[in-house]
Amino acid sequence: MNENAAKSHPTASERLSVARRVVLKIGSTLLIGPDGTVNRKWLSGFATDTAQLKAAGSEVIIVTSGAVALGRRRLGLSGRLRLEEKQAAAAAGQAHLVEAWQDAFSPHGVCVAQLLLTLEDTEHRKRYLNARATLETLIDLGATPLINENDTVATAEIRYGDNDRLAAHSAQMAGADLLILFSDVDGLYTADPRLVKNAEHIPHVNDITPAIEAMASDPNHETDAGTGGMTAKLAAARIATTAGACVIVARGSGDRPINALKAGARATVFNPQSTPERARRQWIGGRLKPAGSIHIDDGAALALSRGASLLPAGVIRIDGDFAKGDAVSVIGPENDLLGQGLCAYGAIDARLIAGRKSEDIEAILGYRRRSAMIHRDDLALIVRLKGKAP
Repeated sequence: MNENAAKSHPTASERLSVARRVVLKIGSTLLIGPDGTVNRKWLSGFATDTAQLKAAGSEVIIVTSGAVALGRRRLGLSGRLRLEEKQAAAAAGQAHLVEAWQDAFSPHGVCVAQLLLTLEDTEHRKRYLNARATLETLIDLGATPLINENDTVATAEIRYGDNDRLAAHSAQMAGADLLILFSDVDGLYTADPRLVKNAEHIPHVNDITPAIEAMASDPNHETDAGTGGMTAKLAAARIATTAGACVIVARGSGDRPINALKAGARATVFNPQSTPERARRQWIGGRLKPAGSIHIDDGAALALSRGASLLPAGVIRIDGDFAKGDAVSVIGPENDLLGQGLCAYGAIDARLIAGRKSEDIEAILGYRRRSAMIHRDDLALIVRLKGKAP
């Protein structure tokens, strides 16, 4: 038995049954048929499975490929595309792609909402925070976010390169606890099962070691529909598991791939290295340089120790010149560093609402935003306060 596998690990079915927020990645080869059109029968079954997941209480985000594959047919393009042709194909195919997804979900009363991202949207903090806020709002409103790379503007220098990595970064951004990468194979093998007859399936992976990386085949042959392979999926799994998500690589070519997983279909489960909450707080508290500081009173310090957000009413003073979304230090009443968080307001507006009640924010600033100056999900405490655990 492979050292990464162990019977005590939860199965793919068990992981799926308890997932709070799930990212589902669909590649072009699953979604687009040989004739270059949407495989609507497959998509209908996938939408039914997804709607059942949502009805059971899971929040679902979909990362989809297919715009370029659809657009190239509509524009009469073939073979390997130049960058400009790929951008044009994406522009021509994007509307058709979203229409197909909405048609599949409409019978279930599910609204899909498109988000087009580039690498810069997850690498630059302010754009990352804006995209994350949009995701959270869509989920709160009951919509299903439909994410794709914005190939109409992305260049070679600012592309994810494949939607496996885009899905991993989306899972990280959304704080998902499960990412499922649907593929044309049912997981990781000791060698490419299409080439090596006795290749063994790997059901669980604890750590993505060099030995595990050596098992991945080179990217699948590039077709008119898409690119990618197990190497890209391992790279995506490393990103997502570090961010606290479990990753499942599963076969997606059946009519009902999610239901197949529920029923125990074979897959590879990559175990998370943390939790989404812990990973996010480590990022906030350990990797971001504070651009200013917020001084708070005893009441606010006690509230933070109990897991509350930082409200303007508990703020005594604002130091520094920071923008909305910047990291700031949180300073206690005894001038002690309590933690670090992402401020929902820039320094100018933060000074205007400091010490005021949350219901007064709109009247003071002329616009409505969060009631908290630092939301508890954007706060990393570094000390124990009043004997309470952070």
